[in-house]
Amino acid sequence: MATTNKAARLWEQALPVAVMLLGVLLLWYAGAWAMNAPGAIERVLEPAGNPWTWQDLLAATMGMERPVLPAPHQVALDFWSSVVDWPVDSPRNLLYHVVVTGETTLVGFVLGTVLGLVLSVLIVHSRTLDRALLPWIVASQTVPVLAIAPIVLVILGSLGFEGLAPKAVIAMYLCFFPVTVAMVQGLRSPQVIETEMMHTYAASRWQSLWLLRLPAALPFLFPALRVGIAAGLVGAMVAELPTGAVAGLGARLLTGSYYGNTLAIWSALVMSAFLGLVLTTVVALVERLALRHRRQA
Repeated sequence: MATTNKAARLWEQALPVAVMLLGVLLLWYAGAWAMNAPGAIERVLEPAGNPWTWQDLLAATMGMERPVLPAPHQVALDFWSSVVDWPVDSPRNLLYHVVVTGETTLVGFVLGTVLGLVLSVLIVHSRTLDRALLPWIVASQTVPVLAIAPIVLVILGSLGFEGLAPKAVIAMYLCFFPVTVAMVQGLRSPQVIETEMMHTYAASRWQSLWLLRLPAALPFLFPALRVGIAAGLVGAMVAELPTGAVAGLGARLLTGSYYGNTLAIWSALVMSAFLGLVLTTVVALVERLALRHRRQA
């Protein structure tokens, strides 16, 4: 009976997702047919000089070598081919680019998290820094990262920083903001009675931070980390564009756009989505372990 109820609950949860996925696929196929049909007629059917039917048009639109909008099965086949048909250390393999972008994302994520934690502690413990820093931190996110990236790359390049460092700094730029804002709120979440109790025990400011404010801020921190690591992935890919990088998912997107290879572009987009899903899932697992340990403690 319990197994049946569990299966019914899983089915109720999976059904809306399956229906939504089916709807997206149908719309995607319809869009691919509509957008590829003019090119298929012009470049495939009319040059052949033979009468054609709508079935011929459908087959041509679903099998174009350089479609305007690739069909889902074309993206899936190109994705699979780019993963299994080439050595992992080959620039033609998507996994090779995943490693490069993933490394930049993780370094930028760590730097952004550390920066966000430091800034949040300073803001919470200093009213002057609260008034001086927080408005500028918010204002920093109004500048598009595409405008920031070339400036950062030029400045760090003139200082001798090349390769991973400039890209990680751009990823950090997008990571630190959600961590800072969430941690400021989390560090301020303890109630007055709790802070007064720490004063009663003559706890220092750092003891209050470690024993009271940081544990109270954990439920605020991990959602911000999930947002931060996803933003860091975007920053890492954006950073690869103005550098002329030859490796990374951003470089793969740029190369595909140069040569009009829409299949390569979509495969890189799908792989970046998978990479973002894996990174956020890892953060979610760490959150579950940390909060479970906190509840047990």
